[in-house]
Amino acid sequence: MVLFGFTRLSILSYSLSRLYRSVSMCKELKTRVLRLSAQSPDDPSSQPREWTEVLAVTFKALKAGQVVAVPTDTIYGLACVAQDSAAIARVYDIKGRNGDKPLAICVGEIQDIYRFCKVSVKEELLRDLLPGPVTLVLERSTTLNRDLNPFTKLIGVRIPDHPFMRRLCQMCGEPLALTSANVSSQTSTVAASEFEDLWPSLAVVVDGGPIADQSRLGSTVMDLSVCGRYRIIRPGCALSATVQILEGKYGLLEDPANQ
Repeated sequence: MVLFGFTRLSILSYSLSRLYRSVSMCKELKTRVLRLSAQSPDDPSSQPREWTEVLAVTFKALKAGQVVAVPTDTIYGLACVAQDSAAIARVYDIKGRNGDKPLAICVGEIQDIYRFCKVSVKEELLRDLLPGPVTLVLERSTTLNRDLNPFTKLIGVRIPDHPFMRRLCQMCGEPLALTSANVSSQTSTVAASEFEDLWPSLAVVVDGGPIADQSRLGSTVMDLSVCGRYRIIRPGCALSATVQILEGKYGLLEDPANQ
């Protein structure tokens, strides 16, 4: 009985110790919630200091290996540096995401896509779709972190049509791993308050206000890894317009497996 009592006490002490460490980590992280005005940064008279400060804080957190929440042109996302394997693992942990579900990458410029992907379509096609609410799935290059989606030779790449996200990627100079800001299997979020339960696990939450597109469908995901073909992976919010460009302007055919 004494041994049993000692064991129970030990288990209780261990549980309390883990809880204390968990709370301490949250306190140490000190999540910063930063409000971003809806004004366009393209207008010098309406932007400067606020955007500069938010970008600087978010950039610093990413470079320190932390996970941040950011607004995009479709839904809110969780982002980390794609070349940082530990940060990628944190994203999966925060979301409770199955390890065999891929993350996309986000870059700031069309030319960045060529660094991390093997592009099999015309550059004009890329420019017709990006920046925009579309994720293009291409074959990955050897430059991309092997620990990012190690189970597939493909990678989804985005350039969100959102000035804050584009500038953040340009500042980082490397791709950001990007996924929806929600617990896995739950509804996508279009306001920062909708994923408030995740805030303690994040270094920075950039609150850009409600997303204009309230459909919660996320980006349209198209596999363009096979020459002359496209495959719809997720219809998303821009399917019709995307298909019109792929078929009408570039003559791509839908993969028979989709039909």
